[in-house]
Amino acid sequence: MAAAYMITNHENPDWKRTLNLPAKDTRPQTEDVTATKGNEFEDYFLKRELLMGIFEAGFERPSPIQEESIPIALAGRDILARAKNGTGKTAAFTIPVLEKTNITKNEIQALLLVPTRELALQTSQVCKNLGKHMGVQVMVTTGGTTLKDDIMRLGQTVHILVGTPGRVLDLAGKGVADLSKCTTLVMDEADKLLSPEFQPIIEQLISFLKNERQILLYSATFPMIVKSFTDRYLTKPYEINLMEDALTLRGITQFYAYVEERQKVHCLNTLFSKLQINQSIIFCNSTSRVELLAKKITELGYSCFYIHAKMLQAHRNRVFHDFRNGKTRHLVCSDLLTRGIDIQAVNVVINFDFPKNAETYLHRIGRSGRFGHLGLAINLITYDDRFNLYKIEQELGTEIAPIPPIIDKSLYVAP
Repeated sequence: MAAAYMITNHENPDWKRTLNLPAKDTRPQTEDVTATKGNEFEDYFLKRELLMGIFEAGFERPSPIQEESIPIALAGRDILARAKNGTGKTAAFTIPVLEKTNITKNEIQALLLVPTRELALQTSQVCKNLGKHMGVQVMVTTGGTTLKDDIMRLGQTVHILVGTPGRVLDLAGKGVADLSKCTTLVMDEADKLLSPEFQPIIEQLISFLKNERQILLYSATFPMIVKSFTDRYLTKPYEINLMEDALTLRGITQFYAYVEERQKVHCLNTLFSKLQINQSIIFCNSTSRVELLAKKITELGYSCFYIHAKMLQAHRNRVFHDFRNGKTRHLVCSDLLTRGIDIQAVNVVINFDFPKNAETYLHRIGRSGRFGHLGLAINLITYDDRFNLYKIEQELGTEIAPIPPIIDKSLYVAP
């Protein structure tokens, strides 16, 4: 089969010339993205239509997590993969899922679960982009939207369902989403999906799937809770660990500024005037502080949006879409946006409020330095945060240095 396919894939050597390729990204990248084995996407005998989508999305060759994942997932093995955020995880599982999708069958063949609505929209968009020449039908479903629309959409063909666990369980439980033919379950940000809030829902969902199924788990951190789940549900999973420096923060330069609470807004204003910010995400520890800070930033004369979990879903979608499209330079948010959100233009992350634990810190500052590019993380530290700062440095094996008077632009600005 592979040999026969190889012939068809080379029968027209000019097919690549017809592609609508994006401009080449020439920004420097860190080695967690560049240290590959030298594989090419063509090495995996993927369908021509899928290769077209991959190249038109700007992918040139597989990143390390893609090299490790794609052939194993295509072989049907369960996978437990640990890789840094922003290294191409989403394509590492969407490419094999798309390759294995049979578009002649009117059934849900893969279920992609993620913990947040924004990440669901983003993941489904990656699926649609990569599979745009294949005729594959991708549906996204999340809480905060009307069930009626989802029920009508499920009346039509859906091959890949992307969603948040609660909503998918709701549709499966009502018999609207038929998962009985679904052979692949992907869980992205698996540590969050297996937290006490989600785990019972995930286990119920698995009961709707085929018994002979493939489960792919991806995460930057794997606490013990994940191990007990994998022992129960995964069959001899292939383990991938591309984070040998335990929670690597390569490519992201971290500083702290020691301030009093009342000086924080003034300090932020100074940072805005001194830094070369392409786009920034600014984190607060509560929804009320998000709104207050956004108001203050606007009063200082900067354009700024805000987003948090208590907003209406349609409003959240609009803000996220507009920020991603560069309508504003700054976005203030709560931890809603820490997981998996991939906005390439973000080169600065500011913790206006310092997080309480290392995992939150890691996910927050991982919003800059996406796909191996350079980024800057600045933490505003009060007297009450001092022990937390030390604890997070110890846990992550990293150093957060005092902020210098002038920050070298080469640390976070693409040449």
